[in-house]
Amino acid sequence: MRVVFMGTPDFAVPALEALIDAGHHVVGVVTQPDRPVGRGRKLHPPPVKRTALARGLPVYQPRRVREAPFIEQLKGLAPEVIVVAAFGQILPPAVLHLPDRGCINIHASLLPRYRGAAPIHRAVMNGERETGITTMLMDEGLDTGDILLQQIISIGEGDNVGVVHDRLARLGAELLQQTLQLLAEGRLPRRPQDHRLATYAPPLTPEDEILRWERPAADLYNQVRGLDPWPGARTWWGERLLKIWRADYCSQGPPPDSVPGQVVLAGEELLVATGKGCLSLREVQLQGGRRLSVTDFLRGHRLTPGMILGDPGGGER
Repeated sequence: MRVVFMGTPDFAVPALEALIDAGHHVVGVVTQPDRPVGRGRKLHPPPVKRTALARGLPVYQPRRVREAPFIEQLKGLAPEVIVVAAFGQILPPAVLHLPDRGCINIHASLLPRYRGAAPIHRAVMNGERETGITTMLMDEGLDTGDILLQQIISIGEGDNVGVVHDRLARLGAELLQQTLQLLAEGRLPRRPQDHRLATYAPPLTPEDEILRWERPAADLYNQVRGLDPWPGARTWWGERLLKIWRADYCSQGPPPDSVPGQVVLAGEELLVATGKGCLSLREVQLQGGRRLSVTDFLRGHRLTPGMILGDPGGGER
């Protein structure tokens, strides 16, 4: 089929490569504009653009897909189907209704659960035991279109969001191939979503990164692994930010006179009191430093029992 592919980050790359390898005629790849990165603010192309150029495909980077000049370009490509994977812009009706076979989205959740921009992060942060991929026929709502195919994967107890992301990206590519094959054969199933069961996965905000020590240790553990390797959970140690990259939790309560955020043990491990149980910090990064195991971190930094994390400028109790 003649396909236009729309996607931007690493998640979308396996799907684009699967389209090419399956022999579909990818007539254009649409991705977000290059963004400035780093201290020098040098423009960097998104992963999908790099992949498309390496495979010799034409690339389009409209500032807004709803602008008339771009829609005219898209009409000129005459796609039979548009495939969307983590593109980053909402498609207007003029684009949704352009291809004869519609617009198919690869969404990283089991719809109608976790509609929205951050389904992988939110699922891990919420302690879900399973998630999956849905291919969906897009409509004008936010991930509200009819479900085509779905496949479930489990989320392991120790999986971080990076591990789950990579598994879902590969699964998305596989499910896309199946979806397009069934579409070509006229055998593609389609069922409406039950909107009563919908939940949402809004974009991450800086607030989502902050560890609130009054919460249970199990919840903080899920938050840490749901933010690794990006953007990272964080707390305060004195006047400096301390990122927490890896942690474990124990249900055993801290000493009765401790308060949430108080260091209760600093030696072979670093235990912090929470609202319920303790969080054992395993890998951290002090502002301006690099990621270190807690053992290496404690060799160079004086963090002792009684100190309070999470209170800017806080000290000991």
